[in-house]
Amino acid sequence: MDFTFTEEQQAAVEAARAAFADVAPDGVPSPAVNAEPVAEDIDRELWQRLAKSDLTGIALAEEYGGSGLDPVAWCLVLRESARVLARVPLLETGAAALAVQRYGSEAQRRQLLPEVAAGRLLLGVAPHGRTGHEPADQGVRAVAADPAAGGPRGGWVLDGVQTGVTGAQLLDRIVVPARCEQGSLLLLVDPHAPGVELRRQVTAHGELAAEMAFDGVAVDASAQLGEVDPDGANWLYLRGLLIVGTAALCLGLGEQILRITADYTGRREQFGHPIATFQAVSMQVADRYIDLRAMEVTLWQAAWRIGLVTAADGTDDPDRIPLAADLATAKVWSAEGVRSVAASAQHLHGGMGADLDYPLHRYHAWAKHLELYLGPAAAFEDEVATVLAAYQL
Repeated sequence: MDFTFTEEQQAAVEAARAAFADVAPDGVPSPAVNAEPVAEDIDRELWQRLAKSDLTGIALAEEYGGSGLDPVAWCLVLRESARVLARVPLLETGAAALAVQRYGSEAQRRQLLPEVAAGRLLLGVAPHGRTGHEPADQGVRAVAADPAAGGPRGGWVLDGVQTGVTGAQLLDRIVVPARCEQGSLLLLVDPHAPGVELRRQVTAHGELAAEMAFDGVAVDASAQLGEVDPDGANWLYLRGLLIVGTAALCLGLGEQILRITADYTGRREQFGHPIATFQAVSMQVADRYIDLRAMEVTLWQAAWRIGLVTAADGTDDPDRIPLAADLATAKVWSAEGVRSVAASAQHLHGGMGADLDYPLHRYHAWAKHLELYLGPAAAFEDEVATVLAAYQL
């Protein structure tokens, strides 16, 4: 089998590396200094640079201003962004834009996607439900605003809570999954609309976030992406994109942490020798390298599979193990892997790892955030077991 990336995908990596070349991981205050966000805004200058490099819409169709590549290329860019702790919403905006492209009307696509590709529109996703331990589409209840109009034609009224929405205060629109009597629906909500309360939160890696509370919020029918899905497949697709994107961030972060650790242990001497030459140290690093390779192969399997579903307009191959199993497996490995890499790096650095003038603690904070984003590894292990138990080999 040939696992080589295409020329277009490799070109995306090179463009991303050039865009991120001068990004300093310590360009903002340390998240360990206090409980406030490291900054009140994203890195707008970097976001515009990414837009000029055609990276903000890399997986969007060319007819909507994108580069016409696939989720694998998007994940490759995310991987590079994590190496430098880039403070831009590539994950959230990219996933939301792909949901618009998949489920939105032609008018919605024409209106929104060129603005995303040009870097003028920031999209987000509300992915955690009320507590972070339940399906996100159960966090908000949608009721038809005008039942007499029949279905969604009169719009919706929303009540409920979505917690942990990264950068909600800074976004132009947020894709909010919700439940109605007929099933799940995706709604593009203005976070500053009347009735939406943004309760300030701060993530584990020091970024601004919010708990979105909906109290009788009226949403026009034009904000709905596609039809109501009785099986919730619309939210599961968007969640799948977030999973592979998060796994890509974990991989890039873990690789950079291991690179920092290898450099440090190669210079740090004890008993007249670099500690990297000690068997106990080299075995830990080797174990973490194996973790990274497992993270990589499960990521590309999941990204490739969801790319096939995207290209096939929702059709999964019935002869393969369900896509849900590949997605959950990628999330398990990325969460466990990035946690293990960060923990071993801290151990091998000793007290140096906690020095605020040294970058490792920043990477550790990002690792903890990504490990728990969308849920811990144990929750996805349950998902793998559930899918495989129902799948007939």
